[in-house]
Amino acid sequence: MSALRLPIASPTLAVGTFTLRALKPDDASAIHARVNDWNVIRMLSRLPFPYPADLAAQWIAETLRQAREGRAYHFAILDSSGQLIGCVGLTLGQGAQKNAASLGYWVAHSHWGQGVARQAACRVCRWAFAHLGLHTITATAAEDNAASCALLGRLGFRQTGKGEQSFMARGGKVPVQHFTVTQPELDAALRPGTPEAEAQTSPVQRKLLLVVAAALLDPDNRILLAQRPEGKALAGLWEFPGGKVEPGEELETALVRELYEELGIDVGRACLTPFTFASHAYETFDLLMPLYLCRQWQGTPQGREGQALAWVHADDLASYPMPPADLPLLPFLRALL
Repeated sequence: MSALRLPIASPTLAVGTFTLRALKPDDASAIHARVNDWNVIRMLSRLPFPYPADLAAQWIAETLRQAREGRAYHFAILDSSGQLIGCVGLTLGQGAQKNAASLGYWVAHSHWGQGVARQAACRVCRWAFAHLGLHTITATAAEDNAASCALLGRLGFRQTGKGEQSFMARGGKVPVQHFTVTQPELDAALRPGTPEAEAQTSPVQRKLLLVVAAALLDPDNRILLAQRPEGKALAGLWEFPGGKVEPGEELETALVRELYEELGIDVGRACLTPFTFASHAYETFDLLMPLYLCRQWQGTPQGREGQALAWVHADDLASYPMPPADLPLLPFLRALL
C-alpha cells in the first residue's frame, strides 16, 4: 500500500458560525456581486476590474475540474444564514512541489473586520495538512494589504521574501510579500496556551514528554499505523499507536490503557515486549518514546478517535509520512521483520 496523494472529495467544513463548502455553478451571481467591488478586487492579483459576470461562472467550472483532478480545492464561505460572503482555496503544487500548496482568499467588504478570512483560512489549512500530505502552505499578499499580512502572521505564517506581482485590476506590478507555514508552526500559533507556545517565551524551560507506543504485528508481519486526525498537532502524519504516560503510571499500564482508548482492543501486559526507544528534541520540548512489540490482543483495531488505520509491511513504512520522533524506529523494525 502506498501513501500517494489521490483526489479526494471536497468536504463541507464548519468553522464558528460559518460554513465552507465546495463551489456550485449557481454561486456565480453571488460571487460576481461580492467580488466586483474595488475594495476587494484591488487586493486580488488575477481579477480584472470591472469583473465580468461570465468570468465567475467560468472560474467556478474550472475550480470544480481542478478538484476532480486533485489539483486545487476551493470553498464558498457561507454565513449563518447560508449567504455566500467570500471564497477560500488551496492550489496544490505539482511534481517536485507536490507537498506544497498556495493559499488564497477574499471576503466581501461588508464582512471585513469580523474574523471571517482568518477563521476560513485557518480551517482550510488545518484540513489540508491533515488530509493532503502537505509539508508547507504558502501565501502572497500585497504590501499595502496590511490586514492580510497581519492575518497570515497570526496563523503562524512567516515572511520568506518580497517581490513584485502583476495585479490586473491595478494595471501593473505591485510590491508583495511572500509567506510560508508548516504544520508545527500553524499548530503552535493556534494554541497559545500550550506548553509549546509558552516555551517560546521561556526557552530555557524545556519539558520532557514521555509517551509509549506499540508496534502491533499481524500474522503477515504487517505493522499497524494510525494517522493523526484533524485537530491534533501533526495531523495527517502516521504513527505507532500509543500515547502519553500519566504521572506515576507504569509504561505497560499506560500502553494497555492507550490501546484500548484509541483502538478498542484489550492487550495483556504479558503480550507487550520491550523493543527499543526513540528520543527527539522538538523545538520547544524533548520527547522520549519506548516502543513495544505486540502480536496478541483481543478485538479488532478500530480508529475510535477518528484516526485512519493502515496495516503496512516493514519495507513500505517509508511511504507513510511520520513525525520526526518515529523515523529512527524504522530501521530496527525492518531488520526484525
